[in-house]
Amino acid sequence: MDITKIRNIGIIAHIDAGKTTTTERLLFYTGKTYKIGEVDEGTAVMDWMDQEKERGITIFAAATTCYWKEYKINIIDTPGHVDFTVEVERALRVLDGAITIFCGVGGVQPQSETVWRQSSRYNIPRLVYINKMDRTGADFYRVVKEIHKKLQSVPLILHLPVFSGDEFQGIIDIVKGRAIFYTSEDERNAVEREIPDSMKEEATNYRNILIEKLADVDEKIMKKYLEGEEIKIYEIKDAIRKGTLECKYFPVFCGTSLRNKGALLLLDAIVDYLPSPADRGKIEGVNPLTGERIKLVPSEEEKFSMYAFKVYNDQHKGRLVYTRIYSGILKRGHSVYNWTRNCKERIMKIFEVHADRYYEKEETNAGDIVAIAGLKQSYTGDTIADKNCPVIFENLKFPEPVIYVSIEPKVQSEQDKVYSTLLKIAEEDPTIKVKIDEETGQIILMGIGELQIEVIAERLRRGYNLNIRVGKPEVAYRETITVVAKGEGKFIKKGTEREKGHYGHVVLSVEPLSRGKKFVFENFVDDSKIPAQFIHSIEEGVYEAMECGVLLGVPVVDIKVIVIDGSFHPVDSNEIAYRIAASMAFADACRKAAPVLLEPIMKIEIAVPEEFLGEVLADLNLRNGRIEQIDTQSGFKIVDGYVPLRTVFGYATVLRSLTQGRGNYIIEPSYYEIVPETEMKKITGK
Repeated sequence: MDITKIRNIGIIAHIDAGKTTTTERLLFYTGKTYKIGEVDEGTAVMDWMDQEKERGITIFAAATTCYWKEYKINIIDTPGHVDFTVEVERALRVLDGAITIFCGVGGVQPQSETVWRQSSRYNIPRLVYINKMDRTGADFYRVVKEIHKKLQSVPLILHLPVFSGDEFQGIIDIVKGRAIFYTSEDERNAVEREIPDSMKEEATNYRNILIEKLADVDEKIMKKYLEGEEIKIYEIKDAIRKGTLECKYFPVFCGTSLRNKGALLLLDAIVDYLPSPADRGKIEGVNPLTGERIKLVPSEEEKFSMYAFKVYNDQHKGRLVYTRIYSGILKRGHSVYNWTRNCKERIMKIFEVHADRYYEKEETNAGDIVAIAGLKQSYTGDTIADKNCPVIFENLKFPEPVIYVSIEPKVQSEQDKVYSTLLKIAEEDPTIKVKIDEETGQIILMGIGELQIEVIAERLRRGYNLNIRVGKPEVAYRETITVVAKGEGKFIKKGTEREKGHYGHVVLSVEPLSRGKKFVFENFVDDSKIPAQFIHSIEEGVYEAMECGVLLGVPVVDIKVIVIDGSFHPVDSNEIAYRIAASMAFADACRKAAPVLLEPIMKIEIAVPEEFLGEVLADLNLRNGRIEQIDTQSGFKIVDGYVPLRTVFGYATVLRSLTQGRGNYIIEPSYYEIVPETEMKKITGK
């Protein structure tokens, strides 16, 4: 297919803004589905998991493909809940454009800001769709102002809502200069008319604003505007497209997806204004053999390359890797090369995806998004290409887990099965970590939120028929140091006639790093003291020791380790000895370096009726919360702040109690900070 007629788009938004509802309309009106699925009824095609249907939220980013006016549209419907932000991140990594949906009542909400920032990081052109215009309290103009103010972005208004009293009846199309009225539940029966007299002046004003903004990016429009000549619709559309692709502004549309008003206009906007893979230009990567930066052309003539952005273990199809084809042609049966892991792979099957259904294809081309069976050693973030096309594309960064629970089977014989299943799930979601506690033998599951942990536990019970017990959620603390210190480690074991001896002697210096720097390792020792072949073993020993700090046995972060001295034995020195000596030296240095505990601080937004604000703020204060600002929105007070994770387990129940069930909150990991000394004594028992 002509690559200029492909659109790879994501639907992104805050939870409950209407992403899946909108996607269901797009699928219905393009003929992909014969019936409109509803989230509230549990019939949405894109929310196919039982848990998604029951909770009424999207958990996994679901992909599908539909066609509109000879254009192929690959859509990824993403979750809105912060616990599943990884699904949004990796979808945006491979998309060319996005539709950001805002609730006409809620406006720019916390997760709206998060997904907007994520999109900006990848420089993704976006359309803005203000949904739920039929709801009481919906205010199109307020939401547009919030986009400008909160997101520091330039909204380009192309639609205006038409009301009759409080009822949303239609849309004024600024570009065409016409009004669309919806006369039935089927959007295809909409009637196009003259703009009502009561709105003609407003529509003219917004059209003038539109032309002025377009004149900044299009010289032809500027010339015609200054000379008073008529500007054709196709010229306006071309200029809108140009400015949108450059992310200079973001076209704004409106509607109400649930009532079938606005989806058809959105489909036209996708093909008119969002980029094709060709519009996004050459794809940058690094040649792993030379370290040089290279660029690949997104075309079928270029050598083959693709990026793995998701792993999913399907119960029927097995292990599937979702990929974006960046260049060339890929056929079933082809041998390819994973340049990230330096291994060969074979393409067994290629699937076009429609939520939880897979349609086999013989080949796929540049610009496509497909699922592939047969990639046994490829994971999220890997670059797979032709053996003669050495390239690695930019990888993804994921948040670290901040919460953990113990998971154990009710029947001990299922321990290995539970562990191996969790490892499979961790393959799918890079924000999850699984380990065995060496002291207790328990399986520890780590993640970024309580809901994420709940969903995984339910998958084990339902999807894999495993009877499990889940422990109480605990905070994933970290340790770090506050001063420079030295540590020495010696591992010496004399040999016997049968066994060779061991000799490892290492002196390390440790230094604190700023937050988020994680780990730096350097060697200042020459070969006469420690031969070069043992330095890697020392680094491995330090890395292993970092998993178990000296205060609470939790991982050590934000630390610089330097090898400053040591010695070796010409016969007994070996890699194992230096690894053990390094871990001993590291522990010794950490004990002397004034170690402290770090705890995750969460960004929190609480929506609460004004009459309960005092009680909520008092409670937040008791939890060591820090309030940043309080806004008013649609009769609710919106409290923004930060709070230690250890103080907000089970907060949903407390908030419901304080607000008679009317308050709600959103929470997400923000940063780590030092635990206060009094709390540290309670936690460590020292």
